[in-house]
Amino acid sequence: MGSEGPKNITFHVTGFKKFQGVTENPTETIVSNLNEYVSKNGLPTGVQLASCTILETAGEGARPALYELFEKGASNPDNESVVWVHLGVNSGAQKFALECQAFNEATFRCPDELGWQPQQVPIVPEDGEISNTRQTTCSADSILSFLKKKGFNVMNSDDAGCFVCNYVYYHSLRFAEARGHKSLFVHVPLFSKIDKETQMRFITSLLGAIAATC
Repeated sequence: MGSEGPKNITFHVTGFKKFQGVTENPTETIVSNLNEYVSKNGLPTGVQLASCTILETAGEGARPALYELFEKGASNPDNESVVWVHLGVNSGAQKFALECQAFNEATFRCPDELGWQPQQVPIVPEDGEISNTRQTTCSADSILSFLKKKGFNVMNSDDAGCFVCNYVYYHSLRFAEARGHKSLFVHVPLFSKIDKETQMRFITSLLGAIAATC
């Protein structure tokens, strides 16, 4: 017979610590304050914020911790959908960006916070060439429309960059596909471009948009 009624949506949200050129990462602030913010402002019915995690801004050296996080959030009942939302900062951006895909390429413009600086290395060698991609199964166009109607300055993007953001996103998309989850990476600007309160409202609206379009 299966489960009755609509599925509950469980979210796991991550941000990053500082890295070269960004001493105060807005995603660390957002994710650190998200539980308190949603407790005061609420989330749509059926939506649960299960975890908020700050990741080291590092690739291969931080991979075990990343997969430990994935495994902790992997168990989901039949009536529950799991969504991974990863936040990263684009210090040159003026708007939010929904990343639609990740490349199987680790090419870092500078060393990560654990000193790794790969160049044109496959993130997952068994997945083939560095040009190979994985796409989000979230409905990016519908989410974009939802958020624009809320008044947010947001766009879709097909390039998550050549640093840890793309690295984490590729692993997340791969894990999500294997477990029947969903994954979406979102780049945010610095607080000097879009203030903290607006960014907090954006993230909670983003969770609502994903839930509404799942």
